[in-house]
Amino acid sequence: MGVYSEPLAVRFVDFAGITEGTQVLDVGCGPGALTAELVRRGASVLAIDPSEVFVGACRARVPEADVRLGSAETLPFDDGSADAALAQLVVNFMPDPVAGLRQMARCTRPGGVVAACVWDHAGDSGALSLFWDAVAEVDPDEPGEATQPGSRGGDLVEFAVAAGLNAPEQDRLTVEAHFDDVDEWWSRFLLGVGPAGEYVTRLDDAGAALLRAACARRLPEGPLTLPATAWAMRARR
Repeated sequence: MGVYSEPLAVRFVDFAGITEGTQVLDVGCGPGALTAELVRRGASVLAIDPSEVFVGACRARVPEADVRLGSAETLPFDDGSADAALAQLVVNFMPDPVAGLRQMARCTRPGGVVAACVWDHAGDSGALSLFWDAVAEVDPDEPGEATQPGSRGGDLVEFAVAAGLNAPEQDRLTVEAHFDDVDEWWSRFLLGVGPAGEYVTRLDDAGAALLRAACARRLPEGPLTLPATAWAMRARR
C-alpha cells in the first residue's frame, strides 16, 4: 500500500493540522509512511506498532523517530504526553477501535488533535475497491474488507464520540497512484501483505490467474493512474 499510503500521509498531515515542532504520536505506524512525512514536516514523533517486522522497518526508514513495539489499546505513554495522536489506515485493524481512540486521547494534551483515516472499503472508491470487486465476481463467499470498522462514512466519527473526543469532523481524502501496467499493479498483491495480499497467497495458480483476469478487465490499458479515497476524522482532546 506504500504507493497510496505515502501520498495519503501528505493529505492526512495537512488535514490534522500538524506543524513544525509538534509532538506527535503515530499509532500503528507500519513501515513508516506517516512517520516519515511527520518528520519531514519537522514534527517530533513517537511511533508504535504491534508488528516487530514493521517496527524494524520504520526504525530503519525514519531513524529520527522513537519507534516502539506495542498496541493501540495499551499505549505505553504518559497522559497528555503528545500534542497530537494520529492513526493512518489502522483503526480498521484495531480489535477495539473505541478503546484505541480513547488511549490516543489519553496520551494527547487537552486541546490537542486526535485524527484517524481508513480507506473507503465499504464504498467503491477505496484503494482496494477494484480488487475486492473482482474477488466478489470469482469468489462470492469471500467477505473482503467492506465490513472492517471505520470503512463507512460516519464510522470514525461514531468511534470518536464513544471515545469521549470533542467535536469530531469528517472528510474524504483522495490521492492517486501510478502504475506502468497491469502487471505492476498486480505484483503488489503477490507480496502477501494485508488482507488482500493474504487472500491472493491462498489461491492456487489457476485461482490467481482467474482473479488477475477479473481485475484486468476492470483496469484501463497502458499506464494506469488510479485514485483512492479514505475517510478521515479529526477531533479535539
